[in-house]
Amino acid sequence: MVEATAAALAPADPMQSAFVKELIKQWRAQDMHGAWEGKSDADLLAPYIITKEQRREMPIIGDPDPETLWRLELFYNAVGLAIERATGVMVAPMMKMHHEGFGRMVLIAGRLIVVNKNLRDVHRFGFDSLEKLAAEGEKLVAAGMDMINKFPEVAKYG
Repeated sequence: MVEATAAALAPADPMQSAFVKELIKQWRAQDMHGAWEGKSDADLLAPYIITKEQRREMPIIGDPDPETLWRLELFYNAVGLAIERATGVMVAPMMKMHHEGFGRMVLIAGRLIVVNKNLRDVHRFGFDSLEKLAAEGEKLVAAGMDMINKFPEVAKYG
């Protein structure tokens, strides 16, 4: 069994976070034509950073655009893959999203739901800083790992 806490997983430099590294891999894997080869990792993650001023300019109610939904999917795919790498248990994401920007994301290992997240205001999905992005990702990874560690027979033998 792999024991972990969010504090143990989150290094001082958010770019060294296992979750952030996995998220960057997800982004790089999407670049089939090499358009992002010249972009730095921080540039790839920039769309996840939404300042308070930018958030205030966004409408309170709005429909998420396809790019925002795609970033959301990549975020949770990275959470699932980070859990998978740490535990050796395959994790699959499932998202059900209403066109108005609310829904649910679950990450499933075997028959076990390892992450269950209600989503609201998805058109405003983002984080104040890279540190907060890494912290949220690491928190979800740690929660998923904890569930697998508590119920390994359910997670491994779905």
